[in-house]
Amino acid sequence: MTMSENGIVIAGGGLAATRVAEQLRRAEYTGPITIVSDELHLPYDRPPLSKEVLRNPEVDTTLRPQEFYDDNNITLRLGSAALGFDAEAQTLALADGTSLGYDELVIATGLVPKRIPSFPDLAGIHVLRNLDESAALRDQAGSARRAVIVGAGFIGCEVAASLRALGVDVVLVEPQPQPLASVLGEQIGALVTRLHRGEGVDVRTGTGVSEVLGDDGKVTAVVLGDGTRVDADLVVVGIGSRPGTDWLADSAIEVDNGVVCDAVGRTSAPHVWALGDVASWQDGSGHQVRVEHWSNVAEQARVLVPAMLGQEVPEAVVVPYFWSDQYDVKIQCLGEPEADDTVHIVEDDGRKFLAFYERDGAVVGVVGGGMPGKVMKARTKIASGAPIAEVLPG
Repeated sequence: MTMSENGIVIAGGGLAATRVAEQLRRAEYTGPITIVSDELHLPYDRPPLSKEVLRNPEVDTTLRPQEFYDDNNITLRLGSAALGFDAEAQTLALADGTSLGYDELVIATGLVPKRIPSFPDLAGIHVLRNLDESAALRDQAGSARRAVIVGAGFIGCEVAASLRALGVDVVLVEPQPQPLASVLGEQIGALVTRLHRGEGVDVRTGTGVSEVLGDDGKVTAVVLGDGTRVDADLVVVGIGSRPGTDWLADSAIEVDNGVVCDAVGRTSAPHVWALGDVASWQDGSGHQVRVEHWSNVAEQARVLVPAMLGQEVPEAVVVPYFWSDQYDVKIQCLGEPEADDTVHIVEDDGRKFLAFYERDGAVVGVVGGGMPGKVMKARTKIASGAPIAEVLPG
């Protein structure tokens, strides 16, 4: 492909941006690469923010040192968010008032945490999406007595475990019948509830937060949907995230639960690509799918880069994988389980567990708590859509 001196510009400063830059250099692309990020930090890994980073200020999750970018002629434009792009002029507008020309633009702006608009502006209310937010939460946890976590998804559960490790009393509030119920179903959710209650977390399901109370500009309590008042000096909102596409609102690019892409990351705008949590790629059956899994990013980069450079695109059968560290238990998920699948719990010792998910007679996923070897052994069966009987004992 023909490139000018503008080269390739990547909007977003996280894992997806770094993986694309790495893959470009591996593919022997020698032109300019510019990464644009709204943060001042070098690109870093985000999953540890609710775990290791929250518990330990010494943990460094930087993906690559500055020397990597210098040695590979990768320019970092930090602290200046992308505001929009002009597809005809092939320019990207930045928050610092400047613009960058591009030959190819890669959108990798990830997710934005959802907030609760009715919550007042009080010290002690947190969301968790970036390094600074994790550090602020950790600092305040040092003197906190009780935290209320709103939402028992993966982030909420991980923050609950981390705050318990820091000695904070935790109330975990979830409107659904069980934590993680919408993702993994109520049976596995019940096992996760058991895990947290065993560590001293007060798990309140089937209710939400109707009001947040404060005094002198600081949060003091929350009122639950059932009218119960819970004292708190920390409130963490973990109700999920949405694709970071607000900056694309005035562009002609198609957005529908993320940036709409074809099977190799190409968007509706010429010379514009997208990958990672912000992108909805077309799968093998022609459906649009947006995957928020850490492992998915590298797979997409290995496809997008050769497609963008006009090289041969590799074929790969990818079995989605993600994990969540809670206390001493690593909860791993392989495949594409859904909450309404038939769940077969085949091992459960009171803390660790293993479960297979069945749909239309086939195994479609496995979830294990503290059983990494047995989870990974199921990869081939899931990839081939094996009958559920092949993975069940006896």
